[in-house]
Amino acid sequence: MPTAIAVTSADLVLPAPDRHTPPAVTLRSPEAVDLEGSLAETAALLERHGYLVVVVPGSLPAAFVRRLHTVRAILESDRIALLDIDLPPLGIALLVRQLRQLSICDFSPGVLASAARLLAHYVYAGALLGSVARLDRVPVSLKSHAKSWMPGSQFAVLANPQPRLVRLGAQGAEPLPGPEFGTQLTFARGQLTSEWVAAELAPAWQVQGVLESPLPADSAGWWGTPRLVEFAAAIPDISVLYQLVASVRRADCHWCGLELIGDRCGFCQAPLAPPPLASAS
Repeated sequence: MPTAIAVTSADLVLPAPDRHTPPAVTLRSPEAVDLEGSLAETAALLERHGYLVVVVPGSLPAAFVRRLHTVRAILESDRIALLDIDLPPLGIALLVRQLRQLSICDFSPGVLASAARLLAHYVYAGALLGSVARLDRVPVSLKSHAKSWMPGSQFAVLANPQPRLVRLGAQGAEPLPGPEFGTQLTFARGQLTSEWVAAELAPAWQVQGVLESPLPADSAGWWGTPRLVEFAAAIPDISVLYQLVASVRRADCHWCGLELIGDRCGFCQAPLAPPPLASAS
């Protein structure tokens, strides 16, 4: 069985792009199951899949985060990776789908877990907002705050990979910078009525396709308003994802022994060991 990919909310699981992509596991919150139930649930996943990679959103309630770490500690398992990912909800959902796609490839669990940080850099996640008055995830100028109170104001905001905020219709405003590689755009409507994402942003970013998805429950809180259309663009092709991850040099974690890419182990969070000092001649 492939490494299990887990999420903390069912609305972070997008439809599979093909029949080969496995589903993600949705872990239950502390309000839905007691500690004993969480332990049994996680132990069963490890028994079936061997390794478990959990994507932990930055906005996850503290009680849920504590439960995840408590379960990992009680089980004394180095086969559970808790990946802290601070993307907007729809961006997290796309990243989770990419990990699901790659889980059937020949990558080791350590490489798969540490690949999440790499792949997150290639997710362009943002939203069209009717107000930025309560937006605290992206830097907002006082001028933009003031203009957000003007009737009809709309703002295009990019949170990842580099924050950017543009007021639509503003004279001289630069467009949102888009990806310079092939992506598919997914968007989700909140309480804002607008076709800007599909009609204008998608052609400007030259995406390979546009899909609509239900809005994740945490999106309004993440963006500070329910008046939004959230969007995210990511690489959809598993062959491109595979080449991207496979091209990165691999190393063995000096703490837990698992393979990793990048500068940190996805399972034990130990940083990559520095290279040995050259001996003096």
